[in-house]
Amino acid sequence: MPDQIKLSRRTIMLMPLALAACKSGTSLFKLSGMTMGTTYNVVAVDVPSDIKETQVQAAIDTALAQVNRQMSNWDASSEISRFNAANGSAPMEISPELAEVMHAAETVHIASEGRFDTTMGPLIELWGFGAPGARELPADAQIEQAQARSGHGNTLKVGSRQLQKTQDDAQVYLSAIGKGFGADHVGRAIEKLGITDYMVEIGGDLYASGRNAEGQPWRIGVETPEAHTRGVLDVVGVSGVGLASSGDYRNYFEVDGQRFSHVIDPATGRPITHKTASATVVAPNAMLADAWATAMLILGRERGMEIAAAQNLAVLFVERDSEADHLSFKTTASPSFAKLTA
Repeated sequence: MPDQIKLSRRTIMLMPLALAACKSGTSLFKLSGMTMGTTYNVVAVDVPSDIKETQVQAAIDTALAQVNRQMSNWDASSEISRFNAANGSAPMEISPELAEVMHAAETVHIASEGRFDTTMGPLIELWGFGAPGARELPADAQIEQAQARSGHGNTLKVGSRQLQKTQDDAQVYLSAIGKGFGADHVGRAIEKLGITDYMVEIGGDLYASGRNAEGQPWRIGVETPEAHTRGVLDVVGVSGVGLASSGDYRNYFEVDGQRFSHVIDPATGRPITHKTASATVVAPNAMLADAWATAMLILGRERGMEIAAAQNLAVLFVERDSEADHLSFKTTASPSFAKLTA
């Protein structure tokens, strides 16, 4: 998929629950398709009478095409790919949209104690999660070398409208923030058509605005973190916010009975080992929810709850219950998240 940001991080889905019929006299559009290596779904409610479905589809297509031109790691001509391919440390002028994403990435990187990081490529490749194939445990020296080639502080400088390498081989991957930004960008595009009640979801990352067809906040189901089921663990009512989840249970390998997840902690250079199976975040937009979901999963419930309190974040942690006789889960919600499910 050379023209798309390939899905690599999203391992848990947020599911818009079934919609009731529209209120009398209103119209509802449901549009879906493929983008960024995954699916997208857009639901628009109470659409102005002079707006046709084809106009909404065109706005969606244009917005998604722009995001891919700027942020696709699988399109050699995209803005971020050209940055990754550049040699040397000369600053590169970047678009306002890419600057918005990189500044958000830098902000979450700092606030999460480095757990959110767009430069983790060397570690992801080292652990065998960059492409299909045999996976082996790397040596300590290899992990240290990969860590030295990763990290915003080690490899990047983010300016107001510039991006600069401080290591010649620095690479930026936006799979853990790009889909969230894509949802926000699509939302902005359809708002220009006068639509204020809508939900945009890309690969499980979503932004919800206004009210659903029942005139209520959008009801979103948080998936149970089990690899072979699609159960709903909790239901959240949201409006005017972004929502994203991240989980550790769909992409992993085992060696001698030990499980190694694709979720790698930049601080250790190794897959996470705590009991947190997923983290769901509600934030002002889908871009921040996307990034924070990754950071919170890596941090785990204990430290994550402390940072969530400091950042006033709405977070739901789901942990495996090691004391149960069968696979079961325990949930812990930050105060801000608990208000959404009350």
